[in-house]
Amino acid sequence: MFMKRNYVIHSKEEIPKIRHAARLTAGVRDQIRLLARPGMSTYELDQIAGTLIGDTGGTSAFLGYHGFPANICISVNDEVVHGIGRADRILQETDIVSIDVGINYDGGIGDTAVTFTFCDDISTDVKRLLEHTEKSLYAGIAQAKTGNHVRDISRAVEKAAKTAHLGVVRDYVGHGCGTKLHEAPEVPNFVSNQKGPKLRPGMILAIEPMLNLGTYKVFTEADRWTVRTVDKSLSAHFEHMVLISENEPEILTWPKMT
Repeated sequence: MFMKRNYVIHSKEEIPKIRHAARLTAGVRDQIRLLARPGMSTYELDQIAGTLIGDTGGTSAFLGYHGFPANICISVNDEVVHGIGRADRILQETDIVSIDVGINYDGGIGDTAVTFTFCDDISTDVKRLLEHTEKSLYAGIAQAKTGNHVRDISRAVEKAAKTAHLGVVRDYVGHGCGTKLHEAPEVPNFVSNQKGPKLRPGMILAIEPMLNLGTYKVFTEADRWTVRTVDKSLSAHFEHMVLISENEPEILTWPKMT
């Protein structure tokens, strides 16, 4: 790992470990999504996630991180990020659910998120939120190329979000990720005054749009973790880890990656 003040370049020895951890994390993410169901508590879902993570031979990258008390983040409806599984929070057929999963395996870190529903009969607004939050993620990934800057990713995400009339959360952003859960640089989902570092081969970024049907403004609950929209509008969160290469960006958080 080669560290500069505002970015990290991972070594040829580190990248295979990070790639493997990311693949494992993507597999757990998709298993959790399949196992989640209405009538289940979010605590039960978190415990299932803990078992699945343990089955990989890795450990949760979130549990205990700055005191976080759960295996994964489970955020429902107007919860944006960092939701904690609770025994009294029962998933409903009409809920939209965001899961954010992190795994530490053999010195590599995987970090990925997805938002889903339980039924196909969803409103036009919910469909717009889910479809365009995911589209904004891939718009950002398309700009994760050598020679671009972080702000090129941010601009692409923001443009896709604004085209769909969605609020872009500003208090929480993407980040570098590889051998530590959070590394430099930050990757905003909006255009800031800073263009950020130039993208170089070996950089690994966790790009993660968090978009709302209403205002971009959020607040943190009394539990000091769960982040919600101020206006109670629904929120969605999608995240992939991406390796900057000499050619096209490589999405690491696909189960098919080897």
